Amino acid sequence: MRSPKDYFAPLAVGAPAPLTQVPARPSRVIHFFDPSNEKMAAKVPSMVGTVDVLLGNLEDAVKADRKVAAREGLVAIAKATDFGDSTQLWTRVNSLDSPWALDDLTTLVTEIGDKLDVVMVPKVQGPEDIHYVDRLLAQLEARAGLTRPILVHAILETARGVANVEEIAGASPRMQGMSLGPADLAADRRMKTTRVGGGHPGYLVRQDPPTGVEDAVHAPRATYQQDLWHYTIARMVDACAMHGIFPYYGPFGDIADVVACEDQFRNAFLLGCVGTWSLHPVQVEIAKRVFSPSPDDVAHARRVVAAMGDGTGAVMLDGKMEDDASLKQCQVMLELAERLAATDPALAQAYAAGPGSSEVEGA
Repeated sequence: MRSPKDYFAPLAVGAPAPLTQVPARPSRVIHFFDPSNEKMAAKVPSMVGTVDVLLGNLEDAVKADRKVAAREGLVAIAKATDFGDSTQLWTRVNSLDSPWALDDLTTLVTEIGDKLDVVMVPKVQGPEDIHYVDRLLAQLEARAGLTRPILVHAILETARGVANVEEIAGASPRMQGMSLGPADLAADRRMKTTRVGGGHPGYLVRQDPPTGVEDAVHAPRATYQQDLWHYTIARMVDACAMHGIFPYYGPFGDIADVVACEDQFRNAFLLGCVGTWSLHPVQVEIAKRVFSPSPDDVAHARRVVAAMGDGTGAVMLDGKMEDDASLKQCQVMLELAERLAATDPALAQAYAAGPGSSEVEGA
């Protein structure tokens, strides 16, 4: 067992000290791009400032014969681009059992470690995977002379990973957060769906048979589609909250179905997720809108905080009881709103304008 006093000591001589608290930077949308795709790469500079996170993807969406090109492309993009203060640069490296993962980490940390905020690790099975990456990153940071640690983000894509979610979340001070990886997770669980995220029309509950009707079992009854991912997201959110890191929804594969995409993102937001992935530009504005509190909710939270005074007791506001638990909920909303408004002028204006100012499409 490691002593608690050693937990925040560098894992390599000369490596930067681990963080004691994960920075709460806006990350409503993690926009994926393929660095080996020249057309996508050319758009990266113009997207700086329009998304919270730009992620150079080296894993599944990149063919085997393009892996090296993607890695080299990400290095070139990072060196040539000023990401400023409002956009982070992340990468998703190849899985740890692949022949590319070691070179991904070695190259990226030593070449562009000063630009790289977070390394996303796919198919994390348990805390041992994080321990391996943790030590390796420390050694590479020391070699590169970095002054701040690169953080780690785990993707839940296997049944074992979900079973070990609490241990993964607390495996290292580097842990920034976790994302749901529904496609690989569905395959690993042997779920009978070929969809990437979202619901399924076959996963439903049905209204009880009507009474007093002949052949009631076959009478028309309403059905309600259920969420295949509710359990996993809720468990991930709890693990992340327990360890002070951030949970994210993953990909929504049906690019054309923007309505269901928004619903799925909103469900994740309400459950406690702070952001999601974007696979196409059409999903960027959806994610930014959904993962930002509405001006009406922010205004209500301010009213509750003002009415609660010292935070003890209870008050009646618009016919509803508000107490210390309500106050804590509202403080969560206001903390997020202030954080987003600090880097998003459209949201700052909408929150200042108050109720009814919900037109934040460009937020």
